[in-house]
Amino acid sequence: MPQSLPTSPTHFTSEIDTGLDVETDVTADPTAAAGTGAAGPEILLELVDDEGVTIGTAEKLWAHQQPGRLHRAFSVFLFDRQGRLLLQRRALGKYHSPGVWSNTCCGHPYPDEQPFVAAARRTAEELGVAPALLCEAGTVRYDLPDEASGLIEREWNHLFVGLVTAPVRPNPEEVDDFAFVTAQELRELEEERPFSVWFRTVFEAALPGIREIAGRDW
Repeated sequence: MPQSLPTSPTHFTSEIDTGLDVETDVTADPTAAAGTGAAGPEILLELVDDEGVTIGTAEKLWAHQQPGRLHRAFSVFLFDRQGRLLLQRRALGKYHSPGVWSNTCCGHPYPDEQPFVAAARRTAEELGVAPALLCEAGTVRYDLPDEASGLIEREWNHLFVGLVTAPVRPNPEEVDDFAFVTAQELRELEEERPFSVWFRTVFEAALPGIREIAGRDW
């Protein structure tokens, strides 16, 4: 069952680039994801340069293994009519950051797929609901190692903020739990439960857009 409890909603654009130094690599050996075994069909990501321009593709898991490769990603923050943020707890079966809380949805566009399209698609796949409104909220670049998995998030992340008005029906293979939270409840949850290594970075980068959508309480 989702956790719930109330705040208040509202309308924007911002662009953030942290300017971190990240190396690029245009080639990837699909077999380089050593030790992954038969983990299913190969998934390719877009590699990008220091300006966010596509320079090639790489296998998903390989791109997240040390030292990592800078690649395109997206993060979504959806709010209900009361201005509460929809969080998800990632499924325990995920290879990366299982069982931790994070933003509404995040992922990677397929090669040549527009980030906006990928964000809407993946939100529906994970949470069984399409955003009623989805706005671009800039980009943020980061280099964040995840000590629990040994993987690294080296991403050029496109941020999106919007509204959700339909019932949430999460895919159990992707989402273990979900909750609508106020700003205060988010702070409390972050003190009590583990969150994804990227959550605070993408949340703060998206904050100007979040406040346009969900109100100044955020």
